[in-house]
Amino acid sequence: MSEAVLVRREGRVLVLVNNNPAARNAISPGFYEGLAAGLAQADADPETGAVVLTGAGNFFCAGGDLQQLAKRRELPPAGRRERIEALHDAIRAIGACSKPVIAAVEGGAAGAGVSFALACDMLVMARDAYFSVAYVKVGLSPDGGATAFLSKLVSRQLLTELALTGDRIGAGRLDALGVVNRLTDSGRAEAEAIALAARIAEGPRRALGRIKTLCLQAPDNALEAQLDLEAHHMVESLGDAESSEGIAAFFDKRAPRFRALRAASGEPS
Repeated sequence: MSEAVLVRREGRVLVLVNNNPAARNAISPGFYEGLAAGLAQADADPETGAVVLTGAGNFFCAGGDLQQLAKRRELPPAGRRERIEALHDAIRAIGACSKPVIAAVEGGAAGAGVSFALACDMLVMARDAYFSVAYVKVGLSPDGGATAFLSKLVSRQLLTELALTGDRIGAGRLDALGVVNRLTDSGRAEAEAIALAARIAEGPRRALGRIKTLCLQAPDNALEAQLDLEAHHMVESLGDAESSEGIAAFFDKRAPRFRALRAASGEPS
């Protein structure tokens, strides 16, 4: 595993830490590889129920390394596009991971850091943290899906203002807009994200993956397409041992024992 991304386990939660604190966790060489490896580990490991993505120190991610970006200016257009696609593949990998991924944001997220935070399935932010779509300040336009993610969360007018000015938008306003799942005191975002991830990780593993897929595709699907996708996953769920246990627990007036179910089927609990 690349040292650009530190990995540790907290029970059934895998914590991935962007490890470049000297540069406010700007994207460093090896970050994409380390992130992809960490997500693949979570995907393949039945002991992992959820993932938390955060940054070392007191900042989530400052986005692209401007020294690296300056060097990319010397590349031909095809070379520049190749580097951007590496970023986009990393963004795609978060959505493709079958486990829920929760961002824990301290300090702030700027540039592509905003994209990484919003690519996650849920968002925990410290009250004094912020987002900044800061590309315009260095003569660039956004990448990493920043405009796509934000367009589903805020008005076109606010998106345009954020992108044209590069101004910060604070966690409090993001929370009021419904973007933030948990707002915490400074220094508590990671702990709160791990607690939320641990709660989710106790749930039915296959159902969680199906729910993530539905939630990811819902904003872009037409109603008929989403109804078809829901029907497909419901058919699968109804034939799954997880729903058998969940329904039995409801009628028995007890908590479902999904961990015991996994152990009985030979999966780690």
